[in-house]
Amino acid sequence: MLYLVATPIGNLGDLTLRAIETLQAVDLVASEDTRKTGILLAKHAIKKPQMAFHEHNEQRAGARLMELLAAGQSVAVVTDAGTPGISDPGFTLVRRAIAADIPVTMIPGPSAFVMALVLSGLAVHSFTFRGFPPRKPGPRRRFLALDASSPHTLIFYESPYRLRDFLADALAVYGNRRAALANDLTKKFERVDRGTLRELLALTQQNAPRGEYCIVIAGAGKDGGGDGDGNTEGVGTRHEEHEGDEEREEDDDGGEAQEDEAGDEGAGEEEA
Repeated sequence: MLYLVATPIGNLGDLTLRAIETLQAVDLVASEDTRKTGILLAKHAIKKPQMAFHEHNEQRAGARLMELLAAGQSVAVVTDAGTPGISDPGFTLVRRAIAADIPVTMIPGPSAFVMALVLSGLAVHSFTFRGFPPRKPGPRRRFLALDASSPHTLIFYESPYRLRDFLADALAVYGNRRAALANDLTKKFERVDRGTLRELLALTQQNAPRGEYCIVIAGAGKDGGGDGDGNTEGVGTRHEEHEGDEEREEDDDGGEAQEDEAGDEGAGEEEA
C-alpha cells in the first residue's frame, strides 16, 4: 500500500493523529529530506527506515519504491512540508502505482495554498492553483498571460529572491488587481498582506522578502479591485501578523511552497 502523508508546513503541532498512526505502521518512509523527516519522526518517537525521494532522484528512487510495493511492503511518502504532489515529489509515483494496480491512499493535512486562499479575503468558490512560475521574465509573463482573462482566483508560489519581479510582471499582465501575500503560514510570525498588486509590490521594495510566499490574485472581473490604471479607490494595503506560541520547525525556509528545479517550465495547474 502506498500512503501519501501530509506533514506540517511550519507548526509541528499540525501533524494529524492519522498521519502519526500511518508513519508508525508503514514499513518504509520515502522522504524528500531525510534530515527534516527524521526530526518529525523523533518528535513522535517513531523509528522507521527512510529512503530519499526527491526531484533529483525521483525516477530512480521511484523504481526502487515500486519494487518494494510490489513485494507487499507499505510505503509512506512525505515531503519537506505540506501535501506530497503539490509542487513537491509524489505524483509520478502515484501514476506508477495506479498503473501497477497497487492501492494508493492519502492522509490529508496542511496545504499552504489552501490556507493562503482562505486568508486572502478573495473569492474562494472558484480558483486556479498555478504553483511556481518560470524564473525568466519572458516565460514568466507568458505563463501569467494564460490566465489573464480567467475569472477564477489565481494562486502562485514564489521564492523570496524573485517575488518582486513576479509582482511586477503580474501587475503588467493582469493590471492592478486585488491580491494577498502570505508568508510563514502556521509559524510564529505568520503574515498576510492584502492590497493591490501595486501596493504589495511597493511593500516588498520597502522590506526585503524572506521565506517562501503564496501569492493570491483576484480573477478577471469586478472582484479584481483595480483596473490596471491605478484606479484603486477604497482598496488599501492591510496586513495581519499572527504571533503564536506553538512549536515551529527549525528551518524557516521550508514549507510546502518550496521551489522545485523545473526552471522555465512552471508548475502544474489545479482547478477547483
